[in-house]
Amino acid sequence: QVQLVESGGGLVQAGGSLRLSCAASGGTFSSYAMGWFRQAPGKEREFVATISWSGGGLYYADSVKGRFTISRDNAKNTVFLQMNSMKPEDTAVYYCAAGVRGARAQSGAYDYWGQGTQVTVSS
Repeated sequence: QVQLVESGGGLVQAGGSLRLSCAASGGTFSSYAMGWFRQAPGKEREFVATISWSGGGLYYADSVKGRFTISRDNAKNTVFLQMNSMKPEDTAVYYCAAGVRGARAQSGAYDYWGQGTQVTVSS
């Protein structure tokens, strides 16, 4: 059983930056690929980024490529999402996820999910 807790969400102006964190417990963190997804009101859950267990595989949605960076610190059981040049379209609840199937863009590939953290981009 793995527990995931996101933090770092909040309000930010367009063009600004925000860094999300996801702390994991209850499992072997280094064995899991980690992903970030987001869901805006009335919209389907959307893939954002994923990182392999080793950190060597990185994949991003086209909508965030070049602006967002996913990383992980296995020693701290934490995955991060650095969000730069943020746009109003980035407004959503952001969820982190963990899975044993590798770094994938499909939400169904992940076994564990956090509670989500709200990100709101103004202007």
